[in-house]
Amino acid sequence: MSLLETFCSVDDFCQEFEPVWEQRLLEHGLRRRRRKSRLSLSEVMTIIIHFHQSGYRNFKTYYVNYVQQYLRAEFPGLVSYSRFVRLMSRALVPLTIYLLTQRGQCTGISFVDSTPIRVCHNRRIKRHKVFAGLAARGKTSMGWFYGFKLHLIVNEYGEILAFQLTPGNVDDRKPVPILTKDLFGKLFADKGYISKDLFAELWERQLQLITGVRKNMKNRLMPWADKLLLRKRSIVETINDQLKNISQIEHSRHRSFTNFLVNLVAGLIAYALQPKKPSLYLHETLPAVCP
Repeated sequence: MSLLETFCSVDDFCQEFEPVWEQRLLEHGLRRRRRKSRLSLSEVMTIIIHFHQSGYRNFKTYYVNYVQQYLRAEFPGLVSYSRFVRLMSRALVPLTIYLLTQRGQCTGISFVDSTPIRVCHNRRIKRHKVFAGLAARGKTSMGWFYGFKLHLIVNEYGEILAFQLTPGNVDDRKPVPILTKDLFGKLFADKGYISKDLFAELWERQLQLITGVRKNMKNRLMPWADKLLLRKRSIVETINDQLKNISQIEHSRHRSFTNFLVNLVAGLIAYALQPKKPSLYLHETLPAVCP
């Protein structure tokens, strides 16, 4: 999606969201006097999202060397980099609500997985202060890490259906009941999601959890279509890879938890607005699977 298309989509959202948001803040006594910015909320959000679409790996380099140099015509009210960093925290709530509007539709076939979001190297854990009390040590098949876990559920078209951020030591199965509250059909996961209690809970809500079996478990019969789809679970791993290496949701340069969340949510939005996503094309390969 081009910069103009991104701005039009974000600005249409802000036209409806801002009046309601301001009214809610007044009703709850949370509205505070703020210095009026030369950049509108939609412009701030667009710049943050476009960073994840631009290919730059460092936001300061992107803003100073690209936005301030080549996008002054598009954003005539540009502010200094330090001022823009302070404006980013104001965009967290609007960005989160906007991301919710960009979620895909459940088709009855969903894939769930988690990915670690490292915030520093393991050798610097004891000296790390930014996420003290928030991040935690966790372990994956690749080893130990310090940070958070991003839990994602996607459909066969690569569209994000649900997401949640937890500390790194949270079990992958714990957020599943909340993430799947609006889903139906079949949910494919890896062996880390094996749980009789979780299976029973989801089954009561007309959602079937399908996983592989461990070596110490008895084998069980599985429909051919389910077995084939379980092998295609790598689609969510491909999405996690794109989020980290294209959208830059993981790096160790954060200086505040709020801007960490802004960076993460904007990366998810950039992926959601991506015109071409990883897809299984089940309508061509498995026409009998889709209801």
